[in-house]
Amino acid sequence: MFELLAQDSSSKARLGRLHTARGIIQTPTFMPVGTQGTVKAVSPEELRQLQAQIILGNTYHLFVRPGMDVIRHFGGLHKFMAWEGPILTDSGGFQVFSLAKLRKITPEGVHFQNHLDGAPCFIGPRESMEIQATLGSDIAMVFDECPPYPCDYDYAARSLDLTLTWARVCRQIQMPGKTFGIVQGATFPELRRQSAEALVSMDFDGYAVGGVSVGEPEEEMLAAIESSEPALPSNKPRYAMGLGTPPQMLKMIARGVDLFDVVLPTRLARNGTAFTRLGTLNLKNAGFALDRGPIEEGCTCPACRQFTRGYLRHLVKAEEILGLRLISLHNLHFYIDLMSRVRLHLTNGTFTNFLNDFVANYRIHSE
Repeated sequence: MFELLAQDSSSKARLGRLHTARGIIQTPTFMPVGTQGTVKAVSPEELRQLQAQIILGNTYHLFVRPGMDVIRHFGGLHKFMAWEGPILTDSGGFQVFSLAKLRKITPEGVHFQNHLDGAPCFIGPRESMEIQATLGSDIAMVFDECPPYPCDYDYAARSLDLTLTWARVCRQIQMPGKTFGIVQGATFPELRRQSAEALVSMDFDGYAVGGVSVGEPEEEMLAAIESSEPALPSNKPRYAMGLGTPPQMLKMIARGVDLFDVVLPTRLARNGTAFTRLGTLNLKNAGFALDRGPIEEGCTCPACRQFTRGYLRHLVKAEEILGLRLISLHNLHFYIDLMSRVRLHLTNGTFTNFLNDFVANYRIHSE
């Protein structure tokens, strides 16, 4: 499933190739987030033009709306949303624990009231995998509990025991695509190592590091990767779930991570914030009102090819939908192109210099 093509000489960064039934994915790569069967404000055709290789769908959200009967009627998520490329679906565990109005955790799974209308629902490891099979996931994630930050050692240990029990159940279920285990363990290195070793013994197709980007400082986020990575096999892909900023992603790549997803490109676009190589720009700022330049010089995205910062600021201030669409396209292009540049530097043996220069020059809200 995974070919390791090159290894950086001064870090753990890897150049790879991930095989799925719907296409080959060059890694490291960024997966745009299509929570409810759509990457917000962006069409599948536009994603293809941006050269997105794989997108993410959300098990919990699609389970509660439109529901599996609708997805089944249309022949799976790919046909439903007109996306022919690979789709990774998360297990729904994080959303059950973060969004459900009321929930009760049992060894079999979680009883909860969904966040839309409070209707009673149940998802356990078998149900999560069945939902993902109905969606037609190319890569399915095991059902897990994502412990909050902060939490004490005893809670994290009990949570990990439950997650590993559920992972064993998930591993026994035949899926149409591949299945990834999820390393948990909160901020405790020994639990992270224990989790990774137990999952590797189950021989999953790939491994994710979960429970990161849940409010912890960046150093804790990096430590979670560093605690997990040594136990993960080099011939399987590694996925850091739900993060991060561009510098964080590069730091994670240097620690051996291959796959990323995060909602930041589209979420911040809806607030008028654009990503550039030097940091983010708040296009609502009055200083951009007469600016004739693009969001970023040299960028080839649809927004930068045709429109000025001044026009985009006008659209954002006027709350015009075109504004958030154009900035979303720019931000997604930025993230996808960043990974393309990383792969080029890994090929040329210049990744570490690129990482150091990028991080040193990147500033949040630089203008």
